[in-house]
Amino acid sequence: MIATPTAAFVDRTAPDLPALYAAHWRSLVRLAVLLVDDVPTAEDTVQDAFISLYRNQTRLRAPEAALAYLRQAVVNGCRSRLRHRAVVRKTMPVVADDPTGAQQDAFDAVGVDTEMIAALRTLPPRMQEVLVLRYWSDLSEAQIAHTLGISTGSVKSTAHRGLEKLRSTLGGAR
Repeated sequence: MIATPTAAFVDRTAPDLPALYAAHWRSLVRLAVLLVDDVPTAEDTVQDAFISLYRNQTRLRAPEAALAYLRQAVVNGCRSRLRHRAVVRKTMPVVADDPTGAQQDAFDAVGVDTEMIAALRTLPPRMQEVLVLRYWSDLSEAQIAHTLGISTGSVKSTAHRGLEKLRSTLGGAR
């Protein structure tokens, strides 16, 4: 009898996807909105992360790793969508601002000060990601480091520099 090599390594305990969805969907969408600026794109990104988790759930080392997997998939999905937007903007003609206020509605949906978001948008993407994960998603430095694939020291220094830049942009009022 020949044993299959994957049978010995696959953890048969899969994460409870409906429970994960119910418990974390809203916070993951909020994270994505803060990174991509609009609710529909954020919801699509989170949905894609859940689909990816469903397809790859047997590859997880432990069911507890599912939330970290989702966060990382959301951040990576947001990066991908932002890169795609940058390419599209380079090739598309300039269009006037959205008169419907859809972007403002997206910020109102997550309860964020638009002045703060405008200041956040002046920062480099990595600083934006670190600050959003730290102060809006309330992740620890270790969780952020794991999500972004950087060291804990990089998270600390990036957050510090980002906060200093925000303070100077906002005039030290916050």
